[in-house]
Amino acid sequence: MANTAENLEQRVRRLEDRNKKVEADKAWETSWARRTLLTLFTYLAMGVYLRAIGIGSPWLNAVVPAVAFMLSTLTMPFFKHGWLGSKNKQMK
Repeated sequence: MANTAENLEQRVRRLEDRNKKVEADKAWETSWARRTLLTLFTYLAMGVYLRAIGIGSPWLNAVVPAVAFMLSTLTMPFFKHGWLGSKNKQMK
């Protein structure tokens, strides 16, 4: 009996540890730090690419895809909420 209780405690502890990791991952996925870094990386990558292919004003033109990416990350929760709402209606 004690072995079963210890086993159960270990399983609960592992689940709690896993939940903490999942919560931390979720916080990172929705953080402004992540969005800012991805926008910056998008801007830099597009600037380098546009410069490499000889587009005029590559650093100015790189703003467009970077801003588009940022807008997509800001609007995604709205669309997710709508999608989840329709999915929940279908499940009822």
